[in-house]
Formats: sequence, C-alpha cells, structure tokens
Amino acid sequence: MLRSVAAGAFADVALEREFRRHGKQLSAADRALTMELTYGSIRQRRLLDHWLDYCGAVPAQQQPPLLRWLLHLGLYQLLFAHRIPEAVAVSSTVELAKAHGLGSLAAVVNGILRAVVRCRQRQEEPPLPRQPTARFAARHSLPDWLAALLLQWLPEEEAVTFATLINQPPHLDLRINRLRATVAEVQAAWGAVDQPLLPIAMAPQGLQLPQGVGAMAQQPGYDTGQWSVQDRAAQLVAPLLQPQPGHVVVDMCAAPGGKTTHIAELMGDQGRIIAVDHSAGRLGRLQRNARRLGLRSIQTRCADARALPHLHGCADRVLLDAPCSGLGTLARHACARWRLSPEAIAKLQVLQRQLLNEALQLVRPGGRLVYATCTVHPSENQTQINVLLSQHPQWRQCPLPEELQQLCGHGTQLQLWPQRHGCDGFFAVVLEPVIAIRK
Repeated sequence: MLRSVAAGAFADVALEREFRRHGKQLSAADRALTMELTYGSIRQRRLLDHWLDYCGAVPAQQQPPLLRWLLHLGLYQLLFAHRIPEAVAVSSTVELAKAHGLGSLAAVVNGILRAVVRCRQRQEEPPLPRQPTARFAARHSLPDWLAALLLQWLPEEEAVTFATLINQPPHLDLRINRLRATVAEVQAAWGAVDQPLLPIAMAPQGLQLPQGVGAMAQQPGYDTGQWSVQDRAAQLVAPLLQPQPGHVVVDMCAAPGGKTTHIAELMGDQGRIIAVDHSAGRLGRLQRNARRLGLRSIQTRCADARALPHLHGCADRVLLDAPCSGLGTLARHACARWRLSPEAIAKLQVLQRQLLNEALQLVRPGGRLVYATCTVHPSENQTQINVLLSQHPQWRQCPLPEELQQLCGHGTQLQLWPQRHGCDGFFAVVLEPVIAIRK
C-alpha cells in the first residue's frame, strides 16, 4: 500500500483495494494493525525521514523508493507501535527486503533499524532544526507551509495539540438512519455482539464506534441500512438546511453522499434531492449507499456544478459542501498533507467562489443555502462568505441554532477544531435572501 501511495494512489483507496484482495484472511485486529502501520507510516513520513537521515549513510530522499518505504514501515513500528517487540519489527522488515528483491540491502536495513534501537535505548533523538517553524514541522511531521499556518492561526500550545491529534488514528462515528432504526435499537444490536457504542452529545443521531471494529459491512444493521459512517461534525451540516418533506434540494458537490443521504433521512424521504457531482464513479457509490439505506428521493446528475442553468431558481434548499483543502480531516486522510500545497489551495479558493456564485442562482425566493467545508483555513471559510456578501448585499448570514452557538462560541458561523471540539475540523454558514426574510 505504501508503494501504491508513493505512485499516486490515495491512501484510503489503496487500503480498500488491498482489503478487497486479502481482507477475508485478516481478523479485525489484523485489519486495525494494517491500517495503523499504513496510515502511520504515511503521516509520519517527515519524521521517519529525519531518523533515516540521522542513522543512515545515505539521505532518505536519495534512498531507492522501495527501500525507503520498507524502512519507514520498520521505523514506524520501532517509534510508535510499542506493542510490537523491537526484534520483531527489525527482523520482519529485513525479511520484507529479501522478499521484495532487496536482499543485497538487507544488511543496510538491519543496520539502520538497529542503530535506531540503540538511540532509543540511550534516549537519544536526532537534533531538530533551531528555527521554530522548521522545528515544529519536523517534530510533528508536517510540510513547512502547513506548520507556518498553524502557528499563525493558533497559540503554540493549541497548534501542538492540533498537530498531535492529526497524527493519531481518528475515532469513527455512526449516523443512525431514523427511517430504519432508533439510536437505542442500534446500540442494543451492537451490544449483543460485545461492541458497545457510545452516545455523542453534539450529534443526537450519532454513536461512536469502538476501536478495531473490523469490516463495516459485516456489522449489525449494515445490510438493513440502519446506519452510515459519518463523523459527528459532518452530522451537524445537513440539519442547518432545515429541509422539509416535499422540498426540492440541490446538493451541488454530493458524492460520495454522506450529507445527501442525511438530507433524505431528515425529509422523511419525501421530496426531491438532486445530487450533482462531476464524477460518475463517485455518484455510483452514492446510489449504492442510498439503496442500502432505502432512500428513493435522491436523483443523481453528473455535471459541473459551476454551471447548472437548468436548475436556476428551482431549489428550496441548496447545500454547497465545497471542494476544499480538507485541513480539518488530516487525521482521516493520511496522505493529504503531502499532496496539498499553498498553490493548490489558492486554486480551490477560486473554484469555491465560482460554486458559491452559482449556488445563489439555484435558490428560489424564501429558500436557504448552506456553505460548508471540512477545512480550518480562514481563506476558504469566512473570508469566502465575506466576499460573497459584499458582492451580493441582498443575501445575509443567518444565526446558528442556539446549541451550535454554544458549541462553537459564535453566532453565525460553525467553525469546529479537532483540539477544541473533539471532532473533524469543519465550517458551515447559513445564507438566506434578505428580501425573503423581510416578507
């Protein structure tokens, strides 16, 4: 999987593909360990390279790629997977080198990893850079640009907590399909197989999963559509639309459909939800999930959401869950920090503005628009809304429900942070036409 990610694959896609091939041979504990070693080796890439530079004769960036990934796997076990004996981590990595055609370098693998073991025994670590931003970036395995932004946005103590959390496996939450089951019924079903689910204060229809749960498709209630996997922060977005039975709702960037299906559940599956996305493959995933959940109100359209003239003025509700940098979900997307760049984020901001301008055209008088992202970058969030409202004074930003104001400490913008709220980083605002409000 590390080789696939290095070749350009997304980590979650590579993991899903390999689990389809080999998952039946793995216990739930082995699946969990596989995920930890894969995602952990990717998240900690910079720090692992720092150790390779310190203990090896050849800098990490100059190592043959396959050797580098094998060393990362061994190093991650030595530095972070403390329940794996050091001797096992070293010997298994050496055997992997031999099995993958690197037998001539097996002694190098053994030497580097044993040097790390000796450093650990002496409580010796590679010296970090003196410059504060570079030091922070190396310690927490971040690209320099992201480390600089975090230290700009947050007090140093909070930035450290944020960086620590995005380097840990995230919790998993369920959203209960109210049309198929109650929260209590799902808790009872999972409790019957010794997997207790915990309630989530901020998400009344949510339950937190235990660690190492295994293949989700094999869990109670999956086949009957009683639940979906969705982080508690994401569960707060669809209710902001206040969708009602019979409404026409446009979800502009819908796939893979977590919020789309949530909207359908909130509407009692009565009405019409037009789920737009530019990816036919991802829309297919949405359709399969809607069928599993027993939802019939969702219609999919493969299209560029920046140009939907045939939908102008037709929607009671519009959700724009915009493409974004995903800086609030870095714990969930291990390779994202290495794929992103300031230039890529700037391009996303242009796309967000185009989508927002089109979204305004879709809302009929008296309607409502929700703009949401899974990032903590101010330029993708409130700054976008400020620019939009300055150009369209006939729209206004609406107050959040009181319980969300108390949660995030703000009257009109939902901005959640992992280190403050114990969930993914998320942003959302509600917009309505001023004319409709005055009526």
